[in-house]
Amino acid sequence: MFNCIARRIVVGLVLGAAALAQNAHAAATDSAWCASGKPVKFAEMGWDSARFMTEVIRYVLEKGYGCKTDQTPGTNAIALQGVVMNDLNVMVEYWSGRTPAYESAAREGKVRILGSLISGGSVEGYYVPEYVIKGDPARGIKPVAPELRSITDLPKYKDLFADDEDPSKGRLYNCPIGWQCEADTVQKMKAYKLDNAFTDFHPGSGPALDSAIESAYTRGKPILFYYWEPSTILGRFKAVRLAEPAFNEACWKTINGSKDGNPCGSASPPTALRIVVSNALYSADPQIVGLFEKVQFPMESINAVLARMASAKTPPRQAAIDFLKANPDMLSHWVPADVLSKVRSSLQ
Repeated sequence: MFNCIARRIVVGLVLGAAALAQNAHAAATDSAWCASGKPVKFAEMGWDSARFMTEVIRYVLEKGYGCKTDQTPGTNAIALQGVVMNDLNVMVEYWSGRTPAYESAAREGKVRILGSLISGGSVEGYYVPEYVIKGDPARGIKPVAPELRSITDLPKYKDLFADDEDPSKGRLYNCPIGWQCEADTVQKMKAYKLDNAFTDFHPGSGPALDSAIESAYTRGKPILFYYWEPSTILGRFKAVRLAEPAFNEACWKTINGSKDGNPCGSASPPTALRIVVSNALYSADPQIVGLFEKVQFPMESINAVLARMASAKTPPRQAAIDFLKANPDMLSHWVPADVLSKVRSSLQ
């Protein structure tokens, strides 16, 4: 009799311990913010890579953590103000170090900046179409500059990239006036002694720059332009980034945010693309914060997605779902096993 009672006690203790462990695991992966019924409010940014990555994160929160989410369109300035005031909770794809207002807000403890969305960070620089160097037999295009490798080679090829308004010079398509990359290019042209060989051409807007690049590709013509990755343009069109001197911090200070009359050459440093989070969400929910800190995409995956979004007119939400279906293992590096199971089940 005693042995029977003892066995029942032991079994009860084991089952109770197992239940406690299971509940503790569930609690450890629950979102306190979402359990309260509050939505996670995202800024809807105006470019495709941000829209896509936002939708991936929203989908994981909704299907894996049971969250409600919504988003509000906004510019960089509006998004920052919204996150500071907690009218918004999340802004996806902040280019770290590139916007002084965001950096000041982070230093002052008004927002948190987390994670690194792209493996190795974003890259930027000066590109030419791949067919300029390698040709494109399928389109009957022969290589016209097979030896072009570096930004310092460009003076030899100024006639190839002739400026329509001043054919004695080549044309370098800079960023629109007011963008940080535009000011950096002005300094780099001095550093690389390109002023006498190339016109520093400023399109009126980002879409105007994209239009000029697309037009050149469509016609198979040479074009020299500044751009960055990830991006829809470089997802759609094969391009070669011209070599620059390796990043040098001292030289970069004579380029970035500088009007130094004698800058020295340096490649732009890789830029971490990050997530900006309101203090309220950061303090309340370590599970969501953990997701934000772990989400990361390979550059080639993002560019491929952006190309498909543009060519097939795929909405960002559908692109996110397609990506998660096609990359089931990537999600396992971001979330705990029970969350992973819920997201995968939702994708069936």
